[in-house]
Amino acid sequence: MNSPSPTKAGDPEATPAKKPAMAKLILIAAPVVVLLAGAGLWFSGVLPHIIGADKHVEHAEESARPPGYVDMPEMIANLNSTTHKPSYVKLAVRIEVPKPEDADRVKAALPRLQDLMQTYLREMRPDELRGSAGTYRLREELLIRANAAVAPVKISDILFTQMLVQ
Repeated sequence: MNSPSPTKAGDPEATPAKKPAMAKLILIAAPVVVLLAGAGLWFSGVLPHIIGADKHVEHAEESARPPGYVDMPEMIANLNSTTHKPSYVKLAVRIEVPKPEDADRVKAALPRLQDLMQTYLREMRPDELRGSAGTYRLREELLIRANAAVAPVKISDILFTQMLVQ
């Protein structure tokens, strides 16, 4: 009986064992090299320029112009109080619009804005206006109502210039 002989260096059966290992290495290394090259091109700014992603940044710089502001007349409203002692809020508001040309449209809607804000303020209780959380909620609610009143114009923020709760 023939016993298996040890393989020799020139034996053709020994070389196929190295080919699958080399194929695995190529299958793993090729995507890694492509990803690294893509990341290098992206962070160097070449790839965004080629695919046109840098146009978004240029467009944002063009639209970065100062917003317009509209001052509302000072408002005084009595709050919904459960006690017999009346409570009041004195509020001065500045409205911020992203496009300065929309300020005239907001000025035309000031009576409607004032009515909506006064109505909302009259339904609030004094304890709802306490602290920064109360001021934040008031700002958010007034912003929602103001955007509804002047649609399609967009109001970006409500700024309190004066707020006094008594």
